[in-house]
Amino acid sequence: MARVVVLPSPLLGPLPYQPLAEALRRRGHAASVAECPEPLSAAGVVEGWAAVAAGADALLAHSNAGYLAGSVAAAAEVGRVVYVDAALPPVAGTTRLAPPELIATLTELADPSGLLPPWTRWWSEEEARRVLPGVWFDRVDAVAPRVPLAYLASEHRPPSGWVGQRAGYLAFGTTYAAELELARDAGWPVAQLAGHHCWHLVRPDEVAAAVEPWLSR
Repeated sequence: MARVVVLPSPLLGPLPYQPLAEALRRRGHAASVAECPEPLSAAGVVEGWAAVAAGADALLAHSNAGYLAGSVAAAAEVGRVVYVDAALPPVAGTTRLAPPELIATLTELADPSGLLPPWTRWWSEEEARRVLPGVWFDRVDAVAPRVPLAYLASEHRPPSGWVGQRAGYLAFGTTYAAELELARDAGWPVAQLAGHHCWHLVRPDEVAAAVEPWLSR
């Protein structure tokens, strides 16, 4: 049994990760989902998540949480990180918390105070419902945070040598092909499932089974 902390995308919040935590618990692991500290900043998220993750065996980082997971693991002295369809920072140097092309698009969506609409409103409702099927679109839409554009445009420096941490990468489809290649180059175990970005919500047991071999290595 492993103690696992799921690091949610700060763009979605913890709700859509509860089914994955439940699936891991059904497999005998002590799994929980971290909350996203407020006000949102890279340093604040790393500090808050590191406090929650202290003593954990593994972190599971999804999507935007991937930018910060290496820093959380180093601060909390967690031995393993599993990146789940996650963004990755560069091997060295600083990173912004979203790709430049996405930041450019989102700039047009921010309100005068710099707040973005909930993640569910960044796309057409049809697109969002594809990855949040059934009741999940309405549930996530109701609680998804309004993230400051400044958070995504801010810079973060992961710890030197973060790619040398014990890690694995699970991709859902091919959206994160560059990250998958980085993971292979780093010598991490990798796997792919034929799904979409929120596959952990649609098929939580399948995702739990895929990451389980990496939780105690």
